[in-house]
Amino acid sequence: MLPPIVSPAWFAEHRDEVVVADVRWYLDGRSGREAHEAGHIPGAVFVDLDAWLAAPATAADGRHPLPDPAVFAMGLGALGIGDGDAVVAYDDAGGVIAARLVWMLRAVGHDAALLDGGLDAWVATHGEDALETGPVEARPRSLSTRAWPAERLADLDEVSRASADEGPLLVDARAPERYRGDDEPVDARAGHIPGAVNLPTRDHVGPDGLHLAPEVLRERFEAAGAGEREVVAYCGSGVTACHTLIALEYAGLAAGRLYPGSWSQYAAAPGLPVATAQ
Repeated sequence: MLPPIVSPAWFAEHRDEVVVADVRWYLDGRSGREAHEAGHIPGAVFVDLDAWLAAPATAADGRHPLPDPAVFAMGLGALGIGDGDAVVAYDDAGGVIAARLVWMLRAVGHDAALLDGGLDAWVATHGEDALETGPVEARPRSLSTRAWPAERLADLDEVSRASADEGPLLVDARAPERYRGDDEPVDARAGHIPGAVNLPTRDHVGPDGLHLAPEVLRERFEAAGAGEREVVAYCGSGVTACHTLIALEYAGLAAGRLYPGSWSQYAAAPGLPVATAQ
């Protein structure tokens, strides 16, 4: 089984042994597919987050609900990811988008890892001239359909009953200004789930674009209470929270759970309390 994050050096040595997945996606509406076709790691297939890693958005379920397991398996199989394949995924955002695919595959028992440093690390070593352009022709394979394991998930009812002192530790992976309620660009209300602590997932990556050392990540998580309580991670829509869960595993701590609906579901639910400020 691959570790949750692999180094650029490991990837360079083993690239031909894995399926490489480009999972670029942008909140500002830019096209991840267009970015992929403009330049990607040679052989990398493009995984469309909206098509295969999320069900359609609804007010009841949030902006990026988990997809039907059969849709997930069909979509990835069509891209050439099959049973027995190991997947290394990357993006150009510190791994916070590609981690969604990695977490989903690992949650149902498939072998997957995040490329540390992503596209930038590849370009730094090989140069932009080594990028491949245009679409990648996939060779379809069969990927078994496996249900999302209930023990890896939390729902709206559970997180609405959690508090700072009881239940799981709620970790809000969003930027501090969204956690505090200073700014909310997309969801129904500003603020955070009462009792949640803020550990922005982008802070798990250093200025060099690489993840912080496992021992540093472990210290940050434990300082927030993760060593004593089970972690439930959420973000705006359940995508970047997966990066928090990957970082938690990389730090050597017990696996946490994902709240898939995240803030987009919670904020849209009438009557639930919202906390603001630090």
